Amino acid sequence: MKAVLPALARPLVEPQLPAGLDVHWFASTDEAIALVGDADIGWLDNNNPREWARAVAAAGKLQWLSTIYAGLDVLDTELLRERGTRVTNGSGVNAHTVAEYAVMGALVAAKRFDQVVRAADRQEWPTDAPGKLELFESKALVIGYGTIGRLIGERLKGFGVEVTGVTRSGAEGTVGADAWRALLPETDWVFLAAPSTDESRAMIGAEELAAMKPSTWIVNVGRGELIDQDALIDACSRRRIAGAFLDTVTPEPLPPEHPLWTTPNVIHSMHLSGRSQTRMFLRAAALFVENARAFVEGRPLSNEVDLAAGY
Repeated sequence: MKAVLPALARPLVEPQLPAGLDVHWFASTDEAIALVGDADIGWLDNNNPREWARAVAAAGKLQWLSTIYAGLDVLDTELLRERGTRVTNGSGVNAHTVAEYAVMGALVAAKRFDQVVRAADRQEWPTDAPGKLELFESKALVIGYGTIGRLIGERLKGFGVEVTGVTRSGAEGTVGADAWRALLPETDWVFLAAPSTDESRAMIGAEELAAMKPSTWIVNVGRGELIDQDALIDACSRRRIAGAFLDTVTPEPLPPEHPLWTTPNVIHSMHLSGRSQTRMFLRAAALFVENARAFVEGRPLSNEVDLAAGY
């Protein structure tokens, strides 16, 4: 059974891999593509999403694709389904840091700490606080109440926030995909932690923004495609909502001339939430080893993706 794995992970996983694997290590996309054509197992991650997709497309006989990433947006999931490739993702390996970042985004927005930092850079000493919102006794919708969403909710509750989770199925303790919009007029914080799918793209559009209170903030740690960015620019420019803390946008990187950079009350964090950690790769390596043993032994895999749903 042939496996093609990243050389960076070799020290972490090689001593723990199950016996009998024919393992090949790659250090570049071209190396991965050269090796993966007849591979059974592939961990083909790349910091460049397009290069990752290129390597995956070359893996015509792959039985199992492992990835550290949670989202499969750039991959041809229909092709993977046709090939019969099973996919496991990295959901959970950086969930804590993304949840922490989301709550930080709300705190930065509530106290406008971005403006505090800029005042300090100018060596100014304000006599009034630029942000006066309190999280205590506010209401939040967390759209996408999976691993990350639940962790966001748990942390918000520690600040005294009334949290409503949103799931596609309307699972116990959450509201369903058709119910959350009715709650927008009474919501102070809208957190987006959902995957990008056909159903979720532009789920926050002109109609949803119009339903929000003028004091509502959006915090997006999901995917940029979840928001109609033109509608968001208009709503923030007209002060229809208070603003948005955006860890994710589209496209990424955001071009220098993009109007979202200069839209009033939009705070950017350049998709750094998942990178603001030191232990994600260790967790990902441990997950891969666990799944490699399960795959060889014919046991269920952890974090297996429903390719029809996209997550």
